[in-house]
Amino acid sequence: MSRSERLSLINAIENKRCSKLICYITGDRENVNTRIAPDVTTILYRHLEMLKNQPKIDLFLYTRGGDVLTPWRLVNLIREYTEHFSVIVPFRSYSAGTLICLGSDEIIMGKMGELGPIDPSVVNAFNPQDPNNPQARVPVSIEDVYSYLALAREKSGSHLDELMDKSFLLLAEKIHPLALGNVHRNYMLIRSLATKLLRLQMNPPSDDKIISIVDNLTEKLYAHNHMISRREADKEIQLPVLYPDPYLEDLIWKLYADFAQEMALNEPFNPADMLNGPRIEFEVVSGLVESSMGQDAFVFSGVVERKEFPDKGQVNVNIVKQGWRSLA
Repeated sequence: MSRSERLSLINAIENKRCSKLICYITGDRENVNTRIAPDVTTILYRHLEMLKNQPKIDLFLYTRGGDVLTPWRLVNLIREYTEHFSVIVPFRSYSAGTLICLGSDEIIMGKMGELGPIDPSVVNAFNPQDPNNPQARVPVSIEDVYSYLALAREKSGSHLDELMDKSFLLLAEKIHPLALGNVHRNYMLIRSLATKLLRLQMNPPSDDKIISIVDNLTEKLYAHNHMISRREADKEIQLPVLYPDPYLEDLIWKLYADFAQEMALNEPFNPADMLNGPRIEFEVVSGLVESSMGQDAFVFSGVVERKEFPDKGQVNVNIVKQGWRSLA
């Protein structure tokens, strides 16, 4: 679908919602995926400046997650331009995407809409080495650390202090104490960010409800890849979920499907398939910010070469440039 045809879907959603729509897609295509990151802030700002202040702004969001600090900046930026901010979730909005949703006044979720837990894994210089790659570090899951300590506490019986001391010393032998400190700092950061985002809502929930929501999203789902349906988000976690009517849901899914098709989200990127000769240059779009006012893409540019000597038939892929580019 061309941009002019996709604009008709964007305009139809805006008319139905009486809002202005900005689409933010972080591609999860194999080998060329993107994540929520600080560099999108200026891109979003460009679209907001073109839209100017609006009574309602909707963010159409598809993402597997990313940097956990960026949602706080993005939500506050959007709220500079509107009194009513909503997120439309056509399909996946995990981790940092869920944090963005927490800062909205309502979350419009279709039947395929999914949120996720907000308990990240953290990596720093003190994390354990990856046995398969000594140059890399193994991520440490925040909830794995706290679950281990909770298990020790549960099994300690009348020897709580003694067993907890031994359990922590054993953990510190396997994971550097500064890495454990980083885990705790990120645990507190996530809870603080989630709480602050929830308080940005037009009708913020009570403190007890905020604690319940944060507990559910950080501790009570037990698996980071747990997929939260709209019914669970609404009835169990008690987020401000809105179910679109059939007409709006159809528009939302068609818009997502068009982005997915254009970005080939369901097809692994295999540069070797592009080779007709010894060398070819390529560009692939792996992220989009689009509104009725413009279009920006995150583009990977690179070169694919087939080596004939000494390793005949070997294919080398070199990414020479990556970043945001204004297309319209």
